[in-house]
Amino acid sequence: MRIRKGDTVKVLTGVDRGKTGKILHVDPKKDRAIVEGIRFMKRHTKPSQKNPQGGIIEREAPVRMSNLMLVVDGKATRIGTKRLEDGKKVRYSKKTGETLNE
Repeated sequence: MRIRKGDTVKVLTGVDRGKTGKILHVDPKKDRAIVEGIRFMKRHTKPSQKNPQGGIIEREAPVRMSNLMLVVDGKATRIGTKRLEDGKKVRYSKKTGETLNE
């Protein structure tokens, strides 16, 4: 996965196109990520001990990874990987060529 938890990403398609947010969770098997403030869904819940009121709860829904692009220094960029001399594998911005902090 080139995009990881904690990265800031931009949404490329859909209703939330152009919005940016921080990644909260990544699911590599399903190729999806949950982004803070993007793609809200409504969940109808019954009253329980944890939530005695019940009702409708809004929360973020997963977004396909292909619809997200990493944001570096305020600009969206593609990501590549390369190995350093010491054998470490790092991500880098294809737009600027700089390595990303891990």
